[in-house]
Amino acid sequence: MRTTRTVPARPVLITALTLTTAGSLLLTPHTAGAEPGPSARPSARPPVHREAALDRQAALTPTSAAQRALGTADGASAASQAASAAIADDSRGYPRRQVLTPDPENPADKSIKLGLTPYHALAPELNSLQALGDRVSVEVAGRSAGGHRLYLVTVTAPETAREARTQSRMRDLIENAPAVAAKSAEIKRTYKTPVFFNNNIHGNEWEGTDASLKLIERLATAEDAGTRDLLSHSRLYFNITANPDGRVAGTRPNANGFDMNRDFVTASQPEVRAMRQIMVAKQPAVMLDIHGYVNGTLIEPTTPPHGENYEYDLFLKNTYANALGMESAVNGLGYTPAKDGVQPAQIPFRDQEEGWDDWPPVFTPQYAAFHGTVAAHTVEIPLAVNNAAYNTLPVTELRRRSAINVDVAGAALRATLDFVRSRRASLVADQIEVFRRGAMGAAQVPVSPQTVPGVPGIGPEDVYTTAFPRAYVIPAGTRRSATAAARLVDHLLANDVRVTRATRSFRLGGRTYAKGSYVVDLHQPKRGLANALLADGRDISDKVSVMYDISGWSLGRLWGAAVKTLPRMPYGGVLRPVRSAASVAYVAPRGDLRLGLGDPNEVAALNSLLRKGVEVRRAADGSAIVPGSARRQAAQAALTYDVAFHATKLTGTAPLHRTRVAAAVTPGELFALREMNFEVTPVSTQVLNAGFDWSAVDVLFVSAGLDLADLDAGARTALDAFLDGHGMVGRGATGAALNSAVGLLAAKPVEGNGDANGVVRVVNSGGVLMDGAPEHGFVYAPVWFSDLGPGVRVEQAYATGNPLLSGHWRSSQDGSGGPGDAAGQASVISGPRAVLFGTEPLFRDHPKGEFAQVGRALFAMAQASGSSEESG
Repeated sequence: MRTTRTVPARPVLITALTLTTAGSLLLTPHTAGAEPGPSARPSARPPVHREAALDRQAALTPTSAAQRALGTADGASAASQAASAAIADDSRGYPRRQVLTPDPENPADKSIKLGLTPYHALAPELNSLQALGDRVSVEVAGRSAGGHRLYLVTVTAPETAREARTQSRMRDLIENAPAVAAKSAEIKRTYKTPVFFNNNIHGNEWEGTDASLKLIERLATAEDAGTRDLLSHSRLYFNITANPDGRVAGTRPNANGFDMNRDFVTASQPEVRAMRQIMVAKQPAVMLDIHGYVNGTLIEPTTPPHGENYEYDLFLKNTYANALGMESAVNGLGYTPAKDGVQPAQIPFRDQEEGWDDWPPVFTPQYAAFHGTVAAHTVEIPLAVNNAAYNTLPVTELRRRSAINVDVAGAALRATLDFVRSRRASLVADQIEVFRRGAMGAAQVPVSPQTVPGVPGIGPEDVYTTAFPRAYVIPAGTRRSATAAARLVDHLLANDVRVTRATRSFRLGGRTYAKGSYVVDLHQPKRGLANALLADGRDISDKVSVMYDISGWSLGRLWGAAVKTLPRMPYGGVLRPVRSAASVAYVAPRGDLRLGLGDPNEVAALNSLLRKGVEVRRAADGSAIVPGSARRQAAQAALTYDVAFHATKLTGTAPLHRTRVAAAVTPGELFALREMNFEVTPVSTQVLNAGFDWSAVDVLFVSAGLDLADLDAGARTALDAFLDGHGMVGRGATGAALNSAVGLLAAKPVEGNGDANGVVRVVNSGGVLMDGAPEHGFVYAPVWFSDLGPGVRVEQAYATGNPLLSGHWRSSQDGSGGPGDAAGQASVISGPRAVLFGTEPLFRDHPKGEFAQVGRALFAMAQASGSSEESG
């Protein structure tokens, strides 16, 4: 993940990154998130994250975890809303004591082996901390996908309810009237600087939790002048464990298999939505996200490319200054390579060339920057105790390492408090300036030695800015995109992006927009987040050799709603602010009903009707025809999934049936299938070898975790028998390989550069599978298909020229696999018994506008059942 910077602009170079084992030093560090990476050599290339197949635990996760994340489990949505309301409530003062009910003791909690605090011990520990005085408050910020409570601890000097409301008023002024806030003597004198410490977002990177507990205990009772001053002028918020599911299980992801430090654009998981609510409600000026394991301790700011949508000059100034303090504190602990196996701390911006970037806002610190956080850090503590180390090292060595890691994390936390105490006025002033620039539509300030004095080595490679449009419009009036538009608007609002709606039609830029269209004015405090979500993004393939994670993510292109830019704002009082999108739910009062299947909500609604035994038929255009006799069931589905059933005279052709899917897929794909309400049974090579009842499923979907060569004879025979009478949907290299092995579609899969990812232009065939599909797709290690045999239909192709709209896609070192090679090639193909995707239509539950492509493919292949009917 880390390539040492060789240019002289970054004067201090780290010569080695090391991890300790018992009695030896290995030059095999782990990257952020504890994934293996190269040693710090100038020629090394960071590993690119690839989505893994479901591990055994994720495959066994009950559907209740997905239901809880989707808000469909009993009480899940109501509980989440109540927790969000409590976090945002400033009508109460501090402390806010509550007695937490202990969880049952769990001797299998993976924290125990490391000598760390198991999850079941947190509630009693937090009860004890609240009892130490009047500075510590605990609230439940929500529940994890696995049902565990998420604890938010606030440490501050006591406040009356009136004082708390005053703090809330000043915080609102900072965001909503920043020009006024900048001149407020009251804010300078009495506003408490908000600080956010996020721990354990990767479940098997444990120690931040324990370091925070130790710090909270000290802050609860310390009577020195410095602590009193800090707590009188700050509120400290601790997310004790952001991932209790993973903490207990010893896994990086949560119970749904999600790496939540990749989920902030989509916010598919309840834990991420809880963190988002904390950042929206508390508006931290400073935050740390404690990770592991990189030796020496790695402290952001990062290498290029830098996120182009935030005010990077303010961010870099403060983040670098705090990094220096944390570096000094960590090195000051006295650990050495020879004695302890601990290398000196490092700051990527200063010490490395590339490979640890802050480009995508999927990471917690980069997302926080859009909510006014002007110093935000991933901190990677040094000594690995997870993965292979956890299973092979002696307990004494693991506990030695964990104790050092807790100490290092504690040093970073304490140094940050010193930084906040010494710079609170300038931190708040810079947060105000972030919001002022957004509200006024002011130009960004490019970083340079002049604009960010004191930060060494700033060069042209660090300059990233963007041209903000005046506004975006999400047009109303189209049946096909109404549900997608409502979803997008509600998502923007949940991210604290302001949205208005037209009370009558208006005309701008030579185009008329209907009444009900949504407008996002980019003259708003959080314009950076609005633009990051809605803009096309940028092709940065020529900027750096490789990216750590995704490089393109446009909701405007991938979520199925039409999004346009406006040259200026409409006038005449045509716009009104909205707090939620208008409901799309509709059922025609008479006749049979047509349900489009171009949106995941529509697919989910159809599946709900099929489960209830409603007789539904497929129309020639791929939509679903519901008999008027099922109007009551359709009305319930319309309200549940916010979809419209329109009157039709079509009768449909083939009947549609319940579709039960055997899925060898990634966690994100499994979640997306469940979001569309498919009945899914996860499978893998291991599951099939153990004996699988194929009679319980109708179609196979394969993208990961199923290797034909590793199937035993019985499992292979059973699979062949199933595919002899049923269809298959495949995605990526794994799906294509299975297809080639069993001979369903005659096509040659071609793998592009495995490092490539981003938003691509595509051309759809207009057939049933792709009717109304977006003109853009998402790729991650793209695949295309050549040498197509008879009967193979091209459903979608990569656009000619350079198909990459935004992201990072270069040719491989041998010159092959680039976007030019993919141009014009088939990206999705079909035949009577299989559909193959070379794109990533369900990636991490993100590209919502593409989900229905997979849904339609599954319906078509489930209906195949040995017939010769073509999917297109």
